[in-house]
Amino acid sequence: MAILNLTPDSFYAPSRIDDKYVEAAHSALDQGADILDLGAESTRPGALSLSPADEAARLLPALASVRRAFPDALLSIDTRHASTAAAALDFGADIINDVTGLGDPAMAPLLARTGCGAILMHHRGEFATMHRLPDLADPLATVLAGLAAIRDHATAAGITLDQITLDPGFGFGKNLDQNFPVLAGLDQLHTLGAPLLVGLSRKSFLGPGPPEQRLPATLAASTAALLAGAHILRVHDVAATRAAAAIADRLLASSHL
Repeated sequence: MAILNLTPDSFYAPSRIDDKYVEAAHSALDQGADILDLGAESTRPGALSLSPADEAARLLPALASVRRAFPDALLSIDTRHASTAAAALDFGADIINDVTGLGDPAMAPLLARTGCGAILMHHRGEFATMHRLPDLADPLATVLAGLAAIRDHATAAGITLDQITLDPGFGFGKNLDQNFPVLAGLDQLHTLGAPLLVGLSRKSFLGPGPPEQRLPATLAASTAALLAGAHILRVHDVAATRAAAAIADRLLASSHL
């Protein structure tokens, strides 16, 4: 899954595509992306929230342009607002990537009614302050219980299990080293019965220095996630990640010989 940031304040500046929607989508697909994930509201630590109206105004023209240019592409929309999600589905989106795990009360009925793909993420706190939350006593247990609750909320609302992909939410309310127990125990999340999406790309827990220096650590962490059974990687660097994924795939195939 390739990240296409329509935001002016995403934490990794080279990922901001401004108005070059079609060019960015074409590049990602050429490099081997299977899904394009368009987002118009930054969810980095300390980010200011965006109103649904402003989010939609930023998102929908880009979505329309990308859908026209690539009618067969699989398009995901990164949003926490049900009104934005509804408009995006009308504009041709296939998947809603909800970073609050059904935090908007109107989101679950929408996803159940439309039958679209639903990526549901675990997070703690508010985006503006989540980096200042106290440490977790047991990060993996917290994520496992939180994702189970999200899954159960979804299915109780009529979202079918085969619509759902779960995301442990690396960096979202897990402070730096608190993310490593979740990555190390990622295979335990398979007990939830849904595919797993992992978003590790260039995040601050992967090392000191700016995001521009975190590609090697990202590839190492992504390979570990794939070996633990992650189904989808949400990434900035498609070609490099595809190369790393090919090695992980060879290792997994060899282990089953």
